[in-house]
Amino acid sequence: MRHQNELPVRSTAGDHPMKRHHTARYYAHRVKENLTTRVSKLICAIFLTLLFLVGVITFVLWLSLRPHRPRFFVRELSIPGLGQENGFANAKIIFNVTARNSNQNFGFYYDAIQMTVNYQDQSIGGETLALPFYQEPKNTTILAGILGGNSLRVTAGQWRQFMADHSRGAVAFSIELSSTIRFKISTWESKHHRIRATCPVAVGADGSLLTTDRDKRCQVYFI
Repeated sequence: MRHQNELPVRSTAGDHPMKRHHTARYYAHRVKENLTTRVSKLICAIFLTLLFLVGVITFVLWLSLRPHRPRFFVRELSIPGLGQENGFANAKIIFNVTARNSNQNFGFYYDAIQMTVNYQDQSIGGETLALPFYQEPKNTTILAGILGGNSLRVTAGQWRQFMADHSRGAVAFSIELSSTIRFKISTWESKHHRIRATCPVAVGADGSLLTTDRDKRCQVYFI
């Protein structure tokens, strides 16, 4: 029996949900949002592509224009009379060193190149190999000469040590080359750079450079 004050309740079970009808303004706003998002993505994609291309071009130009430091090689080194006790009186060192510029576009301005020969970490002589000169790109310059007389300062004790090393098969030396250089490309020139090359080599029983050290590449440092 239904209560007198109770209102009838209408069941909604099985009824279909009400469809919402959006206005034209709503659809226009959604279309505008989609267009804005697509344009933003397109602009970002174009920007990132341009940035990538600029990076690649910059990297390629850097590789092509980046200067390589000079390369030095010892081609020949000999000490005549190394195994003779009286060789000390007329001691001399005959050498042949090459300086190579492997750059395609860069040239080098050299100040005078100074050569020093060291034995057991002590200088035994040296001289100026070349006056200031300009080395073209893709060029090899030969620096050859003889150290003797006042340019070679070998003591009698050092010569005896030479002979002792000679009896064991090899005498080790270290050649140092030092100079001040500038890089040049077209009309542009760099500031001065102090450069040093160190070349550890050894001569054999015949007083000539060991075959394993012939055309040996020197270590080059900027200082």
